[in-house]
Amino acid sequence: MKKIEVLGSGCAKCVKTAALIQAVADDCGVTVSVVKEPSLEILLKHNVMSTPAVVIDNQLVHSGSVPDKDAVQKWLLK
Repeated sequence: MKKIEVLGSGCAKCVKTAALIQAVADDCGVTVSVVKEPSLEILLKHNVMSTPAVVIDNQLVHSGSVPDKDAVQKWLLK
């Protein structure tokens, strides 16, 4: 199971990112744990300057916008 954190304050883009990741995972048959993480400490740990940001298995893979579906599929099937 992949651990996925969506970093951000909980804004609409952060919520949309988390929902998109879960939907793509469901479509691909990949088991994931998606957690929304608003902690400033976690943002700083990953050097995130803009949100939403996506961390998969403790590695930053995206920040600054809602990712597109193709990018999410690549992350999950990697």
